[in-house]
Amino acid sequence: MQQVEEGAELAPRFGPDGLMPCVTSDAGTGEVLMLGWMDAAALALTLETGEAHYFSRTRQALWRKGATSGLVQRVVEARIDDDQDALWLRVDVAGSGASCHVGYRSCFYRAVPFGRDADQPLAFTEDRKTFDPDEVYGDAPNPTRL
Repeated sequence: MQQVEEGAELAPRFGPDGLMPCVTSDAGTGEVLMLGWMDAAALALTLETGEAHYFSRTRQALWRKGATSGLVQRVVEARIDDDQDALWLRVDVAGSGASCHVGYRSCFYRAVPFGRDADQPLAFTEDRKTFDPDEVYGDAPNPTRL
């Protein structure tokens, strides 16, 4: 237990589904860009290449962020949490700097009202998209599954 929590050895702990959540933020601004998932292969490739790789739960496949769009995430720093079951990447993003497949800079482009305002609609925090997803992805299927 102490080695995992306070030791210097990387001992990642993946969930029963073989995945670990990964919060990714902009290295310069600190803005949260996305929440992705990693399996052991995605983590190994990220650490080996210095470019963010994730596991798509929708497609059930490993993917390198930016492989299609060119919006590659270059890792500046990688941190693991106290019990080594969640990762935080600080990245520089190529191109427009966007990380959301919808076209926004951050996947967290809407604020959720709470408290007295809980009954209000979502509020957009970005006033424009940084790229046109149709131009970038063409006929590729949308990874969002409802």
